[in-house]
Amino acid sequence: MKVIGTVGLPGSGKGELADVAREAGIPVVTMGDIIREECRNRGLDPATDHGKIAKALREEEGDDAIAARSLPVIESHLESNDLVVVDGLRSGVELDCFHGAFGDEFVLVSVEAPFEMRADRLLDRGRDESDTDLEALKKREERELNFGMGKAMERADVVIQNTDSLEAYREKITRLFEDGPEAVAEAEQ
Repeated sequence: MKVIGTVGLPGSGKGELADVAREAGIPVVTMGDIIREECRNRGLDPATDHGKIAKALREEEGDDAIAARSLPVIESHLESNDLVVVDGLRSGVELDCFHGAFGDEFVLVSVEAPFEMRADRLLDRGRDESDTDLEALKKREERELNFGMGKAMERADVVIQNTDSLEAYREKITRLFEDGPEAVAEAEQ
């Protein structure tokens, strides 16, 4: 495994997985950063126009646009690193793009937790308006599921249930990086 991709609904713990990777010296490519950069290139505010630009990129360049734009960044990191984490896949089409580029060396991890738990985490995080408004969160999830996230989650190589303590979750992530997806899959059963 050279590239680990993550998929999961808001508040599931993808960002924490990315934080653990960074702490371990593993480069992280955040797909949302690709969108935020495009917002700035178009003179738009990423905080308010993120969803609009994500949709526009997919319409203009194809459903795998964001994944395709991230490939050169991932490949650049692989020149000097054994492992790269890709944070935030949104669809099966993006998954297909990464499988096409990296084959069996790409592993998709679905990070999952119940809605109520995720909503509480987002409320604590308070990063944007949809983090504090349950109806807005439901709409955000619906938008992301409409991008095909549910299908990508179903195709994950490994599912990590993030329902225990933060310490227990971080231990699962470390096991993933050190021992591989099989060790995590066995522990999750």
